[in-house]
Amino acid sequence: MNAIAQIKSKLHHNAYVCNDLEEMRQFYEEIIGYKLVATWAERTDLFGKVRTYAHCFFDVGDGSCLAFFQFADAEDAAEFGPELQPSGFRHLAFKVDQSTQDAIKDRLEAAGYFESGQAYPLNHGYCWSLYCFDPSGLLMEWTVDHEDVEQINADKAASAHADLSKWLGGDHTPNNEQFHR
Repeated sequence: MNAIAQIKSKLHHNAYVCNDLEEMRQFYEEIIGYKLVATWAERTDLFGKVRTYAHCFFDVGDGSCLAFFQFADAEDAAEFGPELQPSGFRHLAFKVDQSTQDAIKDRLEAAGYFESGQAYPLNHGYCWSLYCFDPSGLLMEWTVDHEDVEQINADKAASAHADLSKWLGGDHTPNNEQFHR
């Protein structure tokens, strides 16, 4: 197999459809703390029909953004509208420091997300995660890495192919217990 050079890139944005841009703005700006940096209203011929929509971009702190679309026409919204069914596995994860995660947790608690079951913590061992479903049903995660993350990552990179082969061969034994705090 030929080696492919590692590309250098940065996420520009990750986009989703929602039903209520103001609800999304309140969540991402006022609760999470991601700044609204652009709102684009467009009318474009897409997929055989002229469609009118707006999309908002929220900077996640490094110049990359989360973007959300809202359609003006109910038929377009029905065709493209929030395609997400809440899932604990389909999610976006952001690496943050402990004080940032704590501040998000405090704001989510104040807004009732834990009480309603829309937010929860989880210790993965190699990181401690805070999960929350946003108003459109997208699961978001903010992680704080284990203090030994560099060594953990180096060890897992060295065994990644062997670990995958083991899994594909039917050995589904967990391999992360040693990292739990």
